[in-house]
Amino acid sequence: MIKWGWSGMSHDAALAVIADDKLVYASHSERYSRVKNDKHISLKQISEALEYGYPDAVYYYETPWLKKCRQFQSGQRELIWKESPRSYFKHFGIDMKHQSTRHHHSHAAYGYFTSGFDKADVLVIDSIGEYETLSYWRGEGDKLTKVASQNYPHSVGLWYSAMTQRLGLKPQEHEYILMGMAASGNESRFYDIIMKDFFVQLPSKHNFNVVFKENLHRGCMNWRPELNTVQDLADIAAAVQAIYEEILFGLLEYTRQSTNQNVVIVGGCALNCVANLEAYHHYEQVWVPSNPGDAGSSVGAILAHHPQRLIMQDAYLGTDIPGDYPIDDIMHDLLTTGVSAVASGRAEFGPRALGNRSILADPRLHDIKDRVNTLKQRESFRPFSPAVLEGHAAPLFQIPHKDWTAPYMQFALWCNAPNAYPGIVHIDTTSRVQTVGKTNNYSQRGFRRLLERWHGETGCPMLLNTSLNVKGEPLVNTREDAVRWSKLHGVEVRMPK
Repeated sequence: MIKWGWSGMSHDAALAVIADDKLVYASHSERYSRVKNDKHISLKQISEALEYGYPDAVYYYETPWLKKCRQFQSGQRELIWKESPRSYFKHFGIDMKHQSTRHHHSHAAYGYFTSGFDKADVLVIDSIGEYETLSYWRGEGDKLTKVASQNYPHSVGLWYSAMTQRLGLKPQEHEYILMGMAASGNESRFYDIIMKDFFVQLPSKHNFNVVFKENLHRGCMNWRPELNTVQDLADIAAAVQAIYEEILFGLLEYTRQSTNQNVVIVGGCALNCVANLEAYHHYEQVWVPSNPGDAGSSVGAILAHHPQRLIMQDAYLGTDIPGDYPIDDIMHDLLTTGVSAVASGRAEFGPRALGNRSILADPRLHDIKDRVNTLKQRESFRPFSPAVLEGHAAPLFQIPHKDWTAPYMQFALWCNAPNAYPGIVHIDTTSRVQTVGKTNNYSQRGFRRLLERWHGETGCPMLLNTSLNVKGEPLVNTREDAVRWSKLHGVEVRMPK
């Protein structure tokens, strides 16, 4: 049976295919249109999905009529006339009934059923679905049960996005920049002010809800406009990040009252890799999937209706650039200039490059961070991630336990040797670590083999790994994208011959 799931029509459209109970395809629409956070499915995605056969069933990631009710009540009445998922798909020649899913159920199903856990607590934190903004589920076997939830307008995600906008950044896109800015700020300067101005109640062991003083759906640009120097903005970011971490701590205190030793964190807020490490203070095992935002719910929409354990060996699920991974070319670049770029194999499903659509660099070079930030046309304070051979993360980083892995860069750890590897440490000496393990899929082993070769020739078990794009632009997807990127930025993207 071939099942399609999709998200879209508001932002972050994505399409996924499960065929014979295996996830065979998942792609983010922005990679095709080159429009960041594109809400529209691409005809190219439909064509790639049809390579696996015509769907027997199609699932949508939320419930349109319920979302329209909330939009009507919140004054977004121009949105209630949006076409239905079925009529939208008719434009692609796919005319069949769509089965809807509750937004948070899609998130929870994607997170839990890809975790590999037999039992787990599941925490969903995002801006807004139909009404829900926060929910807690328990998974056991093939069953998901909702334990608690919170509704609009009280929303941790909306607050974090509003504060992102207040810093002069783009909400629903630049939250990760706020997270990065926080490391250079003084969190105590505005902590009490933000708590006083925005919050009534934070979660705790005995309380699940976060209560805000006002609806932040339309932002908070008028909040204390006199705070506008560079240091003011960094200090605001630091306080916002500290409060978010406190909120997550309280939520985990509440969920940890179960007997589960495992937790899944999903929803857009699960991309906060600095805060995610907090979960290891409460649980033995933590899972954050590769695409925890709404795009990942394209997979979750299917799993919510067809519960099954879906073990993900990797997240290479998108457009393919076939052929052998260009290890020799990349090694030549790294050993001569310290920087290389690669587009090879299937594209990653998620917002982070995992070695198939990456800029790679020698993390030991003292000027490498500035060089790569210049190449990517982004702020100089922005950090980069280390991709390290699985089994070599310790003693380089303070890992939570000896068997710890992080294939999708979802946790920031303290680096024990920041002076030796200046290219992959932030101003606070943390690193968003990606561990690269072995895989049974030969076509996706290229990045692992590159790291093994690099380690053998240099003694360094890691490379700086960042996405093959520039600021504000989606990751390179196709061979044509890579050729265009090479011409524009003067760095040859290495691809299979």
